[in-house]
Amino acid sequence: MFKFILSALVLLFASLSQATEIKVGDWTVHYSALPSTFLTPDVARSYQIERSRYNGILNIAVHDKDGKSQQVNLTGEGKTLIGTVRKLEFQTVREGDSIYYIAEYPYRNVDNVQFTIEIQGPNQGGEFSFRHTFYTD
Repeated sequence: MFKFILSALVLLFASLSQATEIKVGDWTVHYSALPSTFLTPDVARSYQIERSRYNGILNIAVHDKDGKSQQVNLTGEGKTLIGTVRKLEFQTVREGDSIYYIAEYPYRNVDNVQFTIEIQGPNQGGEFSFRHTFYTD
């Protein structure tokens, strides 16, 4: 039940927070960044996500050319304009055939962050970057 709620919330708010997709090799990668306050307290607690106006969530989904979710390994980091670098630790969320990868990212108001994500699968790998500005509530 919580996974369904998390998936629904992540999909809803991902669309509101400029969810984007990019091609990385043969994969289509959907990614978004949003404040953790978009999650209900119950959902945040069930995934051990700190719900705070200073905590963001990255949501990434990797699909093959047929649209099937892919089991991959993700590593990455976020770098602010002043040079602060934070490593990302992703957790895997599965719901039926869907696989999502989420990571928390602490921020301050108007933090402009360059995220660099490396994806490694059994037959291919790749990297992509995107920039996001976080605002406190």
